[in-house]
Amino acid sequence: MTEPAMRSDAGPPSDTAPWLADWQSWLSAEKRFSDHTCDAYGRDLSFYLSFLSEQKARVYPPNRLMFRQWLATQQSAHSHATIARRISAIRSFYRFYHRRSPEHLPDISWMKAPKRPHTIPKAPTKREMGKLLDAVFKRPVADWQNKRDFAVLMLMYGCGLRISEVLSITVSQTPLIDWLRITGKGDKARDVPVLPVVARAVEAARESCPFRPERDDVLFRSSRGSALNARAVQRMTEQLRLSLGLDETTTPHALRHAFATHLLGNGGDLRAIQELLGHASLSTTQRYTSVDVEHLRELHRQIHPRSTKKG
Repeated sequence: MTEPAMRSDAGPPSDTAPWLADWQSWLSAEKRFSDHTCDAYGRDLSFYLSFLSEQKARVYPPNRLMFRQWLATQQSAHSHATIARRISAIRSFYRFYHRRSPEHLPDISWMKAPKRPHTIPKAPTKREMGKLLDAVFKRPVADWQNKRDFAVLMLMYGCGLRISEVLSITVSQTPLIDWLRITGKGDKARDVPVLPVVARAVEAARESCPFRPERDDVLFRSSRGSALNARAVQRMTEQLRLSLGLDETTTPHALRHAFATHLLGNGGDLRAIQELLGHASLSTTQRYTSVDVEHLRELHRQIHPRSTKKG
């Protein structure tokens, strides 16, 4: 591609239309962006340039104050992903000029999206969890698959296991009796107590499975006999969620969140929950366990030694 001649003042002209076209051609030819992405970047940049025009601000050099004012208008109207893409388009546009005039390269490191807040999936309520687990056996699939999926969900909700930890359980670890040794993140092992209802669910899944994996093989199998994978569990959970009209945050990981939240809501000790979840830091558990404030207040009134004292 033939690059346009650089202007002597090192900045784009007030009429940016020709430069927009050249930039999009560069994105397609040099960066190998798809037509869809090039069009999206073009629209994103046009929004920013229109804002600068309304503010009677120069396009070049980049103005930090104008950028922050534009960013403020975006944060109240668009998702983090949309804002991040628009900023990427703006930075790319300025880099397009920088390639042609290195001596006029201004600092654009401050052109970045605000950090995405750390979010935790909303925990299903106890009622929602009941509906989810009941719905497993109402699906038109083989009985052994229903029992397998029920056991998988029970291990996440009843033991707080990660999906990867559930799928790593081997035949040799069954039948489950009281405790289950799990190797989690960072190859850190922990012992997790097993509720009788969870143990029964896992045993029912093992006995009904038409395949007979070796003792050292993973327990849960796909319909073809291979190891069950995380994507299959995610699809299964999504299908149940949609059939019940549950929130889109009802994912396999949300069941682990529900385990922690419901334990804490019933008076569970935060340190103990940290150990059960396999968190290295208590602060991680604190972010993970959000329960209703009013419930905590009521719990405080019930158990505090001076809650019944007057005066």
